[in-house]
Parts: sequence; structure tokens; C-alpha cells
Amino acid sequence: MAQLTRVSGSVGLITLQNPPVNALSAAVRQGIVDTVKKAVSDPLVKCVVICGQNGVFCGGADIREFGAPMTGPPLVPMIHAIEATNKPVVAAIEGAALGGGLELALGCHYRIIHSKARVGLPEVTLGLLPAAGGSQRLPRLIGVPAALELITTGRHVSAAEALKLGIVDQVTDDNTVDTTVKFALSVVGRSLESRRISTFPCPPVSDLDAVFDVAMQRVRQSARGAIAPVTCVQAVRAAATLPYTQGMKREQELMATLFTSGQARALQYCFFAQRAVSRWSMPSGARWDTSKPRPISKAAVIGLGTMGRGIAVALAQAGLSVVAVETQEKQLMDAKQAVSGMLERGAKRRGVAPALGLVSYSHNIQAVAEADLVIEAVFEDMDLKKKVFQQLSAVCKPGTLLCTNTSSLDVDHLASQTPSPELVVGMHFFAPAHVMKLLEVVYGPRSSPQAVATAMQLGKKMGKVSVAVGNCRGFVGNRMLKPYMEQAFFLLEEGATPELVDQALEEFGFAMGVFRMSDLSGLDVGWRVRKADGLVDPDATSGRSARIRQGRRYSPLGDLLCEQGRFGQKAGRGWYQYDKPGSRVAKPDPWLHNFLEQYRARHGLGVRHIDHQEVLERCLYALINEGFRILEDGIAAGPEDIDAIYVFGYGWPRYRGGPMFYAGMVGLANVLERLEHFHQVHPDVPYLQPCSLLRRLVASGSPPIQKWREVIRKVHSQL
Repeated sequence: MAQLTRVSGSVGLITLQNPPVNALSAAVRQGIVDTVKKAVSDPLVKCVVICGQNGVFCGGADIREFGAPMTGPPLVPMIHAIEATNKPVVAAIEGAALGGGLELALGCHYRIIHSKARVGLPEVTLGLLPAAGGSQRLPRLIGVPAALELITTGRHVSAAEALKLGIVDQVTDDNTVDTTVKFALSVVGRSLESRRISTFPCPPVSDLDAVFDVAMQRVRQSARGAIAPVTCVQAVRAAATLPYTQGMKREQELMATLFTSGQARALQYCFFAQRAVSRWSMPSGARWDTSKPRPISKAAVIGLGTMGRGIAVALAQAGLSVVAVETQEKQLMDAKQAVSGMLERGAKRRGVAPALGLVSYSHNIQAVAEADLVIEAVFEDMDLKKKVFQQLSAVCKPGTLLCTNTSSLDVDHLASQTPSPELVVGMHFFAPAHVMKLLEVVYGPRSSPQAVATAMQLGKKMGKVSVAVGNCRGFVGNRMLKPYMEQAFFLLEEGATPELVDQALEEFGFAMGVFRMSDLSGLDVGWRVRKADGLVDPDATSGRSARIRQGRRYSPLGDLLCEQGRFGQKAGRGWYQYDKPGSRVAKPDPWLHNFLEQYRARHGLGVRHIDHQEVLERCLYALINEGFRILEDGIAAGPEDIDAIYVFGYGWPRYRGGPMFYAGMVGLANVLERLEHFHQVHPDVPYLQPCSLLRRLVASGSPPIQKWREVIRKVHSQL
């Protein structure tokens, strides 16, 4: 797993061999120990170069070994042994040196990097810290402030930035191994005393306590309850205030508290879930990802509102030629300006040229005639979308894939408007579409495997986490969101305030609670949907509105606010008040508190004390219960699909793994018991009745989430 060859006469070349990323498995670590020992003891070897096969240095620890008993040599002594050698050891970094891979490189005496490679310590994203000396060596090499930022965010660094920070010694555009071999020969005979990072003191900082206070404050604010970033700050503080050996001891102690934590388990589950959903399958277990996607070189977007603009940008940034169509002339001119601005800002961030030439604009739908794939992103109205699909069927060349960006409408109904329903799929983007990672790919009963595979592949090309889901109202994400939001409304009726509900959810880890998010999105969006569904009572303003719709409990609170023109941030008032329309600073609104008191009095509703625990249980368990129904209905193939959707599209805190993982963590029996309790208290809310799949899982002994699919398959086989 690590091969030693002698090159250029006196250079010992050690090549890590563990595709695809040369992860530091037990076998690779053993190989490094053996080859380094052999190279150091060979009198013909004057210097050593460590590289990785297939153009990748090392992607870090082998995450598949997490949770298993430790075998093979430990990483820390291995890196210490490399640093302590009396022959220069140089890392030849191609592709990536991440996590343990960068820690290995930091143990070398010099580091040469290819211009397209990247480095980083992303352990924090797995709920851990860089515990093979990374938290101790990096601050000594590049200073405390820069190390704090890299270690607490886990972000990847380009070769150019790595050179500027001082992480590497040289950047090359040529063959990295050849360049590194020449460099290694040039430093033979030089003293290595000044090249062992563990012997460095941290570069001095004028007010060290202030630096750490600011870092801790920033981390606590952005982490929203995640413990790993906070622990990373503590580890870097040890580097700055303790001798190296004591700092290493502290690093190990801090790592021990993280390694077995629930948060680390949740984050590692997210890591694997993200990969599992790309290998998409039917709920029955049949795999569809064997279908070969169609090549897409030219795409089109119909409708250039907020979503259409973002989709056009995402397609262009992925290197596709894009035809952007908007029939309204003013909207088209505004969109041109907005799309160009987004492309320029995105290119500046990534350090590349903006893809302005890839996007052409038209107000005529005929312009899409040669597109391989068209994404419809017009207003969320079934009649309008049907008309667009009829037009596309007449204009597009045979075999063009037709995709809809609907957030909840029936994809199969739209497919029925075309002569080739097998070519129709949903591509549900999330705003802003060029930024948000999630893409729900919705397959109808007639969608072909190839059409779904093509949409999934296109999502991947755009850098999205693509999740294939079945066709139902709201698909997965929005279907689960509905009971979550309804419970928040019911809590207001029973005595809570928007501030209380949002605070409970934000302390749980959401970036925004229900009501702040509603104000941001616009209350009128949901109002239009409820009107289309026949839920809005025209007599609501008179006070005669019944709190029952279609045989179940309903809260008209959102409708009443909309009738007052309180549409959220854009109106300067919604569930909160804002200093001016468009302001993002939400302030408690005395008018709203008074309105809620009057509403409760009018409907004879008693006010009672509601605590944070009830808010979490009512909102989250209602959402989770709907997730079990989705699994039972075969709309999602497994719990990982639901969790990926909620983590990447709905702001569920990653360190809690996703709603289905969280249900397993708090105990399925506990979720079942609380749902039964809430359903007894609120019999007019049918979705609080525990799903039969949840009951089956509890009856099966509450198996770990990785075993749920077996129970789900049994349920489907009996349907």
C-alpha cells in the first residue's frame, strides 16, 4: 500500500497506493512506516519524496475504519518518525492533501504542490479535530489567526493561497513528482533543524487572549450548537500556550471527547448519506443508476424570475451553453443584468473567468428548438405550466428532456401534456438556485430511467446533491415541511409567540425558525397555494372563520396576516416588524402580540404555558412522522435520502444528522410515545397519528438506521 523505488540515483520515492484518494488505511500506514524505515537505513538514499498514485497525494484518514478497533500503526508516531529523520523528506502534493494527508505533509520537511491541487483540514465537518498534530503544527507554521480560520471552518485552500499562507514551499505547473525530486536533491546536506515544525514556537500575536475570545465568539455564533468548532479553538489555544508535547496531549484529550460523540456520529452519517443518495435506487431496492445519462451540451431555461435566473447561472457555471427565455421584455432586460452580475461575482469568488458568453437570451420560446434539455421555471401555476409544456412539445427537437422546477405540483400531470411523457422529470431547485446544494429529481410513473439518470448527472455537474424522489404533492421536502409549519401555527393559537417558537428551533440548530423564515420567503407565497387548494375562507376577516378545513384542524393566522398586507420582510412587517421594507433585522411586533390575543379571545382559546421542549417535539416529530409516511409510500428510497434533503435544502443542522437519523438518536419508541400523546390531545390533527412504519420499527426492536431498509422492503412487499 506504499511502494518504495529509487529514482535519480539517490532519491527514495514512496508512493501511497490506496485508490481513489490514497486514504490512510491501516495497510497504508504500515506501508509508510516500513518504506520510510527502509529508505532511512539505505546508504544509497540521500533524500525521500512522498507522493500518491493517480495524481492524488492523500485524502486523509480512511473514514470506513471509524468506529472499528484500531489496527496498524497509529498516525501520530508515524508522522513524528518522518519529521525526526536525518534525511530530507519532501511531500509532492498533487490533487489534494486533506485531513491526515495534510498532517502527513506537515510532518515532512518541505512541501511542493501542483498549481491545481488543494489542501485543508476538514475534520471539523465530520465532528472531529485534526488530531495527528494538525492543530499543533499548523499554528506554528502559519500563525494562530490563519490556523484558527482554516481548522474551525474545514475549508479547502488553493495552491496559490497555500503558498501565500506559508503552508507549502513551492508551487509548480510541471510534473509535480519530477519537480519535487529535483528539489529534494537540491536540499541534500542542509541542516533540518529549522525544518521540523514541531520545534517552532507559534508566531507572536499582540493580544493572544483577545484573538481567542473573538474566535470563540465567532465560532459559537456560526456553529449554532456544534461542539467540534469550539473544541478546535481549544486545541489551537493549546498550541499557542503549551509546549508541543503538552499541546499534543491536549489535542488527544480533546479528540477523545469528540470521537464517540453523537454529533460526530451524525456528521459522519451525513458524509456517507451524501454518497449513498448519488447511488440512487427505487424504494423496492431496484437500482436505476445503471442507466447511461444522455450527454447534455445545450440547455434552456423558460421563465427568468428569481428561480429561473439562478438555474441559468448554475447551468452556465457548469460549462453548458444556456438559452434563457422570458416573454416579458422588462423582465428579460432585468434578468440579463442580474444573471451577468451573478456570473461575474461567482467567477471572482472562484478566481476564474465569468461564463457570460455561454448564456443567450430570447423572448421567443422558439429559441429552445435545439436544446438537449429544457427546464421550465415559470410561476407555480398548473395551468400556466401545462401551457408551457404544450408549447415545448411543439417546438423542441425529438428526444429533448423536459424538466419542471415545480416545488409541489404533479409532474405526471405535466408529462401528460406531451407526446413523450417518458422524457419528463421534475428538477426542484432551492433558492437561490445557483447557491443551494440540493436538487430534488422527481420521477413520475412514466419517467424513463435514462431521463432520471440524465437529470441526476446534470445536478452533479452543477455541484448539487441530487436526490431522486417519487411524485406526490410536495415531493419529500415540502410534504414534510407542511405539518412542521402547521404545528408552529397551532402553537401560536395555544399561547406561544413567534419569538418563542423561533428561539427553540434556532437553539436546536436551525439558521432560522419557522416565522423568521416565513418572513424571508414571503407569507404571500403560501397564501397563494392555500387559495389554490380552496383552504382560504373568504369570511376569515369577519371572525366567523371556522378553524376546520376539509375535516381537519386548520389555522387561518397566515391568511389573516396576508389580508392585512403583512407579507414579511419585503413589506416591512409579517410575523415580525422591520425598520423598512427589505430589512433583515426582525423585531418583536406589539401589534402582532395584540392581534394574537384578540384572535384567541374571539375563538375562545385558552392561553397556556408552552416551553421549548414542546415546540421541538410538536414541530419536529410531526415532520419526522411524515418522513416515515414518505418511506412507507415509497416516495423516498431510504432514510438517507430524506436526511440529505433536509440537511442540504432545509437547514437541518448537520450535526444532528437529519430528521430520520435524529429520530433514531432520541429513540424511535420515544418519538412514538410522544406522537401518541399529541394525537390524543389533538385528535383533529390526523398527521399526528403515528405512522404504521414507525410502529413496525419499534416492534422490531428499533433497529439502527442502516437496517431500516429491510423493514421498509417488507412493508412494500406486503402492499
